[in-house]
Amino acid sequence: MADETKTKIENKESMAEKINENLKKHHESLKQEIGNKQMKMQGAPIKEKQAETKVEEKKEMKKEEKQEPKKEEKKEVKVVKKEEAITKGNNLHASMRQCMYICRFIKNKSIDDAIKDLEDVILYKKIVPFKGEIPHRKGKMMSGRYPINASKLFIPILKTLKGNVLANKMELDKTRIYFASACYASRPSKKGGGRFKRANLVLKAKEVVK
Repeated sequence: MADETKTKIENKESMAEKINENLKKHHESLKQEIGNKQMKMQGAPIKEKQAETKVEEKKEMKKEEKQEPKKEEKKEVKVVKKEEAITKGNNLHASMRQCMYICRFIKNKSIDDAIKDLEDVILYKKIVPFKGEIPHRKGKMMSGRYPINASKLFIPILKTLKGNVLANKMELDKTRIYFASACYASRPSKKGGGRFKRANLVLKAKEVVK
């Protein structure tokens, strides 16, 4: 009986020692975890400060780049002088017949003279010659009409032709409208039958040696 009691006591003591050792290991592991967390907490503001300094440095670099603009070398574009200038008018809201006679009216004229003549047509000072049974006008005028709407559409097209002449480095005083042509465009249909009037236009000018 005495031996049994001794063995029981020894077993209990060994169990107690093992429990104490486990508790010590657990306490040590907790201490290490707490220490690591503290180290991380101390290191976090340092990293944040480093990130802020990097952002500030980038901003300063951008400001310096903006303050020092790059000097770009301007490439000189050489404009070659061309022999003719062309302009087009598509889907004009005008009669093709009127456009055809206006083309004949302005052909072989300078651009400024053609614009002036069409402005006089709008003011009923000049007529555009038409063929057919058309009455003569008062004064020394042949038979013709005043195509006002078509003339108003021609004037801006002639101004674009004038700009093309200057862009092509041609002499405006020597240029003449040597080609003026009108043709039918696609005509949309009306309600109840019939079609609207549409016309396409092409004008060409070149220098003429006198």
